[in-house]
Amino acid sequence: MTSTTTWVLRTAGITALGVIIFLAWQALQPNGLPEGIAGSNGRIEAVEIDLASKIPGRVEEILVNEGDFIKAGQVLAKMDSRVLDARLREAQADLQKAEVGVTTSHSRITQREAEKTATQAIVTQREAELDVADKRLARSKKLAPKDAVAQSVLDEHRALFLSAKAAVSAAKAEVAATEAALSFARSLVISAQAEVAAKTASVERIQADINDSELKSPRDGRVQYRVAQPGEILRAGGTVLNLVDLSDVYMTFFLATGNAGVIPLGAEVRIILDAIPQYVMPAKITFVSSVAQFTPKTVETAEERQKLVFRIKAQIDPTLLREHIQQVKTGVPGMAYVRIADRPWPAELQIKLPE
Repeated sequence: MTSTTTWVLRTAGITALGVIIFLAWQALQPNGLPEGIAGSNGRIEAVEIDLASKIPGRVEEILVNEGDFIKAGQVLAKMDSRVLDARLREAQADLQKAEVGVTTSHSRITQREAEKTATQAIVTQREAELDVADKRLARSKKLAPKDAVAQSVLDEHRALFLSAKAAVSAAKAEVAATEAALSFARSLVISAQAEVAAKTASVERIQADINDSELKSPRDGRVQYRVAQPGEILRAGGTVLNLVDLSDVYMTFFLATGNAGVIPLGAEVRIILDAIPQYVMPAKITFVSSVAQFTPKTVETAEERQKLVFRIKAQIDPTLLREHIQQVKTGVPGMAYVRIADRPWPAELQIKLPE
């Protein structure tokens, strides 16, 4: 069999399957709808949430069972956190050590500042001694030519002056050294403070992981499945529970092109469930698919275009859901009705809710 023949047969098979699906969908559509009303089969669905572990570990405890109603923030399961607890204690010890390092560094700054003050005082003293030696040498220089002062005394005064000058230079060098030591001590404080910040971040990170070891419900809802059991070891992101968000419940149904094209977002919908046909629930359209679901290979004629159907989502009012949350169940089949003409709802589609 040639590749061309195989392609033709596959194409024919896909087209035939599409036609069969469309005919089956069409056969399920209700008959005898009031004028201006379009309807289609659908099922109640809700947003599902996988409650998963953030980090790898062992499931220690699961506090809920399948079917239980839950509240946002409720602890549903716990992961074994003994290793994290040990890491937290270690990180807290490192943090205390780093905080002691900051205190020690501040003490060094105080010490270096005291040394700088002392050396500055010595500079002042040496400068005073230099001033006295300078004046004494100046007098000796004036008196020496008159033989009022011996040459040896002049030489002694000159030596004392030079010694005092050198002492001033040495004292100033000491000040510079203490200033350098003070700057280094201040840098040690910055380093120690950075170490404290890093250790604090480590403590906070581990504490966050410990907090996340308690798996809490992000929303009000119901437990649908227990995916894991106590004692199981999960990878990071391993699912423990599957939840249903009962505040986000909707029905998905399909309408043909002629009807889907005239329905705006926000249009009113009436839902009647097979399990409770005596009630009519209100809903609103929140989504109309931009892509046809059952599409022939080529769409050229108006008749063929009418065979296209589009997925539509009708959201049930969250306030209504909260009032009857115990009765909300997903997967229940029913009918969705939409007005395609500007006229009142017929009597059988007027809203009727359980009291």
